[in-house]
Amino acid sequence: MSTKGKVLVAMSGGIDSTVTALMLHDEGYEVIGITMKTWDYAGSGGSKKETGCCNVDSFNDARMAAVQHGFPHYILDIRDEFRGFVIDNFVEEYLAGRTPNPCVLCNTHIKWRALLKRANALDCDFIATGHYAKIRQHENGRFVVSKAVDETKDQSYVLWGLQQDLLCRTILPLGPYRKTEIRQMALDYGYPELAKKSESYEICFVPDNDYRGFLKRRVDGLEEKVNGGNYVDTKGNIIGKHKGYPFYTIGQRKGLEIALGRPVFVTKIDPETNTITLGDEEDLEQNEMIVAKLNLVKYDMINPGMEAVTKIRYKDKGALSNIYPENGSLKVRFYEHVKGIAPGQSAVFYEEDDVIGGGIIQSGVLSRDS
Repeated sequence: MSTKGKVLVAMSGGIDSTVTALMLHDEGYEVIGITMKTWDYAGSGGSKKETGCCNVDSFNDARMAAVQHGFPHYILDIRDEFRGFVIDNFVEEYLAGRTPNPCVLCNTHIKWRALLKRANALDCDFIATGHYAKIRQHENGRFVVSKAVDETKDQSYVLWGLQQDLLCRTILPLGPYRKTEIRQMALDYGYPELAKKSESYEICFVPDNDYRGFLKRRVDGLEEKVNGGNYVDTKGNIIGKHKGYPFYTIGQRKGLEIALGRPVFVTKIDPETNTITLGDEEDLEQNEMIVAKLNLVKYDMINPGMEAVTKIRYKDKGALSNIYPENGSLKVRFYEHVKGIAPGQSAVFYEEDDVIGGGIIQSGVLSRDS
């Protein structure tokens, strides 16, 4: 019997989750592998075959690693939960003129909860994943997510929604390592094909990366209902026609199919009037925003005016700001203007490498008084 305890490891069949399971197994944990089936891409009508975490080859790779190293492996079907929460939200957000972040919802509301439920059923002490981030217990007693050593792979941004009951049971072994080291470990474990395996950065249920086509297939008659809306300039003058507001995102420049003699960007989306506002790059600049649907990680409350580095998208380097609690939400005031604040995206607040918390962007403004 293991002295370190029993751990349920989410295994996608990829390099990171496989190395995670084998590392914990070597460290003396009693490992149980589990692969979650979230989506049947064949039923979506896309142009590509299933890729990434939801294809038979990945299931077999995960199971084979478990068999070879002598620990059990299960497959957990969570397609109904995934479809009913993540995919429905994805569609609803675009129809509301916002830009969703399905990976955050999947992690916080589906995968971790499903893992914890199955871990309890199997009498597991911990759950583990192959995410690049760290978890530790702060001196105030709360469990904190912080950045991985390899900042090029850091995934702390997508984990802001994990609540304390999940964090206190979670192990993230890859946080102290660089991706190059994990590839070498895969070679050392005898999995050269994993070490060479390419990574997918697409949304798992849109592997052809065509979210517009996905929306059209999910919503009957969508294209006909929204086609032919107006492009307007920042003063409200009609300057052209577009293909429908759900098919555009804040900050978009390419694919607008309009010639104005200069580069223009989507600066506002109005679903009520099916109107897209186009402006210059400087029109994307804002310095305040409201963030709701909060989850606090490092502290159980925010002191008004607390300084934080705020990231407004996954690959954002972050910008200095002050954050203020306001009617169950947070007002964020940036020290300098930032570009492309998109309602529906996640805002994540950092204190050095630690995640203070995060939430969903509701709106952004350019305050002339700040």
